[in-house]
Amino acid sequence: MSKVISAHAVSVDGYITGRDPGAGRGLGDATMLFDWYFNGDTPSRVFDGFGLSEPSARVFDALAARVGAVVAGRNTYEDSDHFGGGSPHPKAGLFVLSHRAAPELTDRQTLIATGIEDAIAAARVAAGGKDVGLMGGGVVTEALRAGLVDEVILHQVPVLLGDGRPFFQSLPEHVRLRLVEAVPAPGITHLHYEVVR
Repeated sequence: MSKVISAHAVSVDGYITGRDPGAGRGLGDATMLFDWYFNGDTPSRVFDGFGLSEPSARVFDALAARVGAVVAGRNTYEDSDHFGGGSPHPKAGLFVLSHRAAPELTDRQTLIATGIEDAIAAARVAAGGKDVGLMGGGVVTEALRAGLVDEVILHQVPVLLGDGRPFFQSLPEHVRLRLVEAVPAPGITHLHYEVVR
């Protein structure tokens, strides 16, 4: 069965955006969270235009190759300018979790308004046996609350942002993680955890 995974670039103090994120402003003042996509000379085999360090390319491409569908929250969707009508992944369909109408959706994007369980179920079908990726702190938190997340990957950037959108929101109980792999790379440390059930 496919897994549900979350892989996010995050500051050491736990933010996935900086101050003032939004449409046309992306991550606000935290663009350095994605500098590692372009700080090396190893091209990604999955994403055109990415030049990563060798260790980052190995980690990033292995994860990206697993993903068959993505579930994103409305804030992520809006902050990313609707992903240009596509998806954050070049081959995976996008499922947007929101209670508000989204008339700008394209045929590569599906609105799910009935909750995280339905969004992940629809994404699993679309993924065709591949994994479902989660984007956005709210979506990850809801999926953790529902017990649906199998792996959490933190691409931890050595910066303290001091403000922005936190990765994790309030959870009703502790979520135990088991470290699978830690990979240091230029400008980033990749921390791969499995959710302990």
